[in-house]
Amino acid sequence: MVVLWLVLPAALGTFFLGVFVWAVFEHFLTTDVPSALRHPAKFRFLHCIFVYVVTLGNIFKKIGVCSLLRFLQFLQKSVRIKEDPALVVTNLRFGTIPVRLFQPKTPSPSPQRGIIFFHGGAALAGSLDIYHSLCGSLARETDSVLLAVGYHKLPDHHYHTISNDCLNASIHFLKTLGTYGVDSSRVVLCGDSVGAGVAALISQILVGRLDLPQIRAQVLIYPLLQIINFQLPSFHQNSHIPFLTQKFMITCMFRYLLIDSSWWDAIVTGVIPPKVWKKYRKWLSTDNLPNRFKKTGCQPVFPAPFNEAAYLENKHLLDVENSPLVRDDEIIAQLPEAFLVSCENDMLRDDALLYKKRLEDQGVPVKWYHVEDGFHGSLMLFDKKSFSFPCSLKIMNAIVSYIKSI
Repeated sequence: MVVLWLVLPAALGTFFLGVFVWAVFEHFLTTDVPSALRHPAKFRFLHCIFVYVVTLGNIFKKIGVCSLLRFLQFLQKSVRIKEDPALVVTNLRFGTIPVRLFQPKTPSPSPQRGIIFFHGGAALAGSLDIYHSLCGSLARETDSVLLAVGYHKLPDHHYHTISNDCLNASIHFLKTLGTYGVDSSRVVLCGDSVGAGVAALISQILVGRLDLPQIRAQVLIYPLLQIINFQLPSFHQNSHIPFLTQKFMITCMFRYLLIDSSWWDAIVTGVIPPKVWKKYRKWLSTDNLPNRFKKTGCQPVFPAPFNEAAYLENKHLLDVENSPLVRDDEIIAQLPEAFLVSCENDMLRDDALLYKKRLEDQGVPVKWYHVEDGFHGSLMLFDKKSFSFPCSLKIMNAIVSYIKSI
């Protein structure tokens, strides 16, 4: 027994070191680091940690300890939250939906601006705790009341849950703005990645709701706005750039939408019927991108020859709930003004560019902030000191400046 206790720590140490070495090898074999990126060594290190965590989760799954998703949940729950003396933070539940309210501690003589925030995380990561610092900083720096929505996600919840949770929480908040001292004429919907797509969707759903205050603006930070055309230039240029690679994004999408992995190739090349593509082409085609964003070695044919079996089994991919970019013009024209953030080194860059054109074509005011050295998820590192990047602070400052202007 004594020998076992002596050997076990060394064995575990060797195991974890071996996994990390494997993660480093996988990073260098499969990852592209943008030439425009500042601090590439730091970027590589962070991604090696990310690969290390995912690899550990997959090993634990194979040996029957827990699933990768449960492992990620465990890690997220271990995040330490730092209190901000300038804010009052309250955990609430709107029905079964956990939310977190951030309010400036200093009393305001008049109602304050309101922000409803939907976090990213590809439907499996992200949480109220992970985004606590970001939400607190937004509330403090803009002197706003911020509601962060902790929607349910994988592994226990699937398609419809995220949009339903976020919509229901938003409606509840909008009906009770006076309770929280919020100015009903200055409510902003805000989110990053998947959360930005949800913010765009809810802005659309709430159009024409005369029983609710009108949304003042939508802040969409590297948004996921469609899952129909995976052949856009940014998908090819940035498919191997962290922290959103094609493999990771589509794997998460399949799990959330309950799509069988055998349809991978068919969906990546397009499962849209010709008649539907005839309608959506004017919104989803590469032709709608500015010329400087069309640079790519090849122009893949999209969509591929129609695969009816793939379409029939996965046609919910075309639902506007999953692709708010293809909402009809009548709704788009009534949307509130938008602040769009895109990053050059992000697979979702072209989603933002296509939505920018859609909004502008319908007369919706748009302010666009493009970050040449930015990458997906960079905003989350804005306050991580030695692990922060210049692009992280630039994005944060731009968002704060825009929201304060409302």
